Amino acid sequence: MAAGGYIRIGISGWTYKPWRGVFYPEGLPQKRELAYAAEHFRSVEINGTFYGLQRPESFARWSEETPDGFVFAIKGSRYITHMRRLKDIEVPLANFFASGPLRLGPKLGPILWQFPPRMVFDPQRFESFFKLLPRNTREASALAERHDERLAGRALTRTDAVRPVRHAIEIRHESFRTGAFIELLRRYNIALVCADTPEWPLLMDLTADFVYCRLHGSEQLYASGYDDAALDRWAERVRAWAEGREPEDANRVLRPTRPRDEGRDVYVYFDNDAKVHAPFNAADLAARLGIGEALRREKRKPPKRSQSSPEPARLAQT
Repeated sequence: MAAGGYIRIGISGWTYKPWRGVFYPEGLPQKRELAYAAEHFRSVEINGTFYGLQRPESFARWSEETPDGFVFAIKGSRYITHMRRLKDIEVPLANFFASGPLRLGPKLGPILWQFPPRMVFDPQRFESFFKLLPRNTREASALAERHDERLAGRALTRTDAVRPVRHAIEIRHESFRTGAFIELLRRYNIALVCADTPEWPLLMDLTADFVYCRLHGSEQLYASGYDDAALDRWAERVRAWAEGREPEDANRVLRPTRPRDEGRDVYVYFDNDAKVHAPFNAADLAARLGIGEALRREKRKPPKRSQSSPEPARLAQT
């Protein structure tokens, strides 16, 4: 019996006022919200990194507030993807990696690079970007050393160990629905984000040794929830990916890949946060996969402190 990939079901961000008293218990201090979320989920996306450069001490605090085995996905800087649109980004990329991600150590998970809806596929521009991306923490450390004066006195460029650095690309324009883009991602082992939305391409081509999903709400962006039938479908997809297979209903550009005997790690983040669906949908999906407990919508009681978190699950292949 071969082991499948790790499965991590989580949420996109954790600081949302409407969640207080619904997902977060009444009276829970805001500074305890990450720790509370980490008691229920194996991973979260850090959204603040998209909007501006953070500081190493912030990454240190997030690492300290979460248990061993927890993993953060980090959203890449919009200055690189939305403002510079991948032009002349060597220094901004160095600044991003010098701002503190390496401080997460073993809790550093995939880096998500999200592109704006009007950005079209430019093969040369994207391949140049892919060539710049570090593949491990040693390369990330070397890249971070090239930061500019903006990070003087506040840069962190050291790594405590050599670990892989994974990257995922979220696209929002139909021009990416082409075999050339899929093949380019495969060449560099970069995951194509499976993004479930009512507005942008939903593609499930496998392009890396892991899978990255963002569930934004299939009917109303950031707002609609997932019912039992939808969560059942996503659970089946996650099982297939973790076992190294492809889902039977996969929407692809190219032909299916060959089964991967060792499976694939799978990261799923719920971003339908506007009406507090995200944490409950994430917990429901995890429960379907046998790696967590479903949550009920009710007035939340004051929490008990917990110092542990379940290890990420592996699906067994038969």
